[in-house]
Amino acid sequence: MASPLSARSFLDALRDEGVTVVEVGDWEHHNRNHKGPWGPVHGIVIHHTVTSGSARTVKICRDGHAALPGPLCHGVITKDGRVHLVGYGRANHAGLGDDDVLQAVIAERAALPPDNEANTDGNRHFYGFECENLGDGEDPWPAAQLLAIEKVSAAICRHHGWSERSVIGHLEWQPGKVDPRGFAMSSMRVRIAARLKPSRTYTVRKGDTLSSIAAAQLGDDARWREIARLNGLQDPDAIRVGQKLKLPKR
Repeated sequence: MASPLSARSFLDALRDEGVTVVEVGDWEHHNRNHKGPWGPVHGIVIHHTVTSGSARTVKICRDGHAALPGPLCHGVITKDGRVHLVGYGRANHAGLGDDDVLQAVIAERAALPPDNEANTDGNRHFYGFECENLGDGEDPWPAAQLLAIEKVSAAICRHHGWSERSVIGHLEWQPGKVDPRGFAMSSMRVRIAARLKPSRTYTVRKGDTLSSIAAAQLGDDARWREIARLNGLQDPDAIRVGQKLKLPKR
């Protein structure tokens, strides 16, 4: 349970995780907040779009259609692994789902309950990502796209202090849904858990800064924010010789 990230913090979290982000129009202020509240947030829902063509998919997810106005998610993950931000705030992506599933997500229980009611407003409580895919079980999921799903999920979980169990598929939330079809959410949660687990530590030496550590250990000095967030550092300059820092994966 948490207040939603600000739009800027959301963008920074994705970039800190190494996500390639495309900002689409005035995404920060494009939402359905006039239809109801957004928050508290409890997790992330992953969808497939049943569309092909990145430009068309992004436009549909941003604008929606007559029966379901946009935005239809917060980010669209195209097959090339880019994440197109199309809205921020309440979005028409999750609909009504099972209150028992929501409680399982909040408690971060391993198994979701089998009963499938539709009595809880998911648009209020979840971040949503639509993934470009026909959803026919045959359309491939490129490695870059699966990696982007892993990264965006880990980025949000990392910020809120959630585990991989806060990430669910639309089929686990709403009756009659099958998405995402073509990979198992259980295997994706394994990937997210591995990304959230610090892979190693670094002992601070004289003259080190978070930027120099990020450059030497991660190959990118801009990832100093990720190190700061992982170690709960409010002041990036407040590191001391001999201090052990957890490092994210390269």
